[in-house]
Amino acid sequence: MSAKGGKKFHKWTMDFTGANRMKGEKQISLSHTTVQNPYGYSELSSRKETERQEQDEHLIIKKGWNIALGPIKQIPMNFFILWMAGNTISIFPIMMVGMMFFRPIQALMSASNTIFKMIEGPQHLIQKFVYILGNVVCLGLAVYKCQTMGLLPTTSSDWLAFLEAQKRIEWSGGGVAL
Repeated sequence: MSAKGGKKFHKWTMDFTGANRMKGEKQISLSHTTVQNPYGYSELSSRKETERQEQDEHLIIKKGWNIALGPIKQIPMNFFILWMAGNTISIFPIMMVGMMFFRPIQALMSASNTIFKMIEGPQHLIQKFVYILGNVVCLGLAVYKCQTMGLLPTTSSDWLAFLEAQKRIEWSGGGVAL
């Protein structure tokens, strides 16, 4: 395409100096309807952009579910570890139960700072609830192991220190000494 001055312009160049204007016209001689799409542009690219955004949203939801289901995925391993620890009261089973007890508590305390900031998307409330529920189940598993080891005061003999001593109603004495 050539302009009035004999200069050759590319398809995408526009002359804003006014050299291509005719008398009395205030518009540029090249209108955007005559300009073709640039190389690499197609209507499909905008569709691909929406598909990519949908895939990104799907990945965000998937990542959120991976984080939310983390504590629930640990439950079978916790069962195995606690089974291997046994029911005897010694240092190693106590340490295992202590770790099983304090890890969910630490996870719940730090969840608002780190974990919940990573969970995004339209399902974030359900994912946060599942994360909390999984940690509560792990905590319940540790409490159950404490009960099977006999560390929880669940029988009446565990509370004898708080009972008053029985008053004797009768006294008896021994026989006659010879």
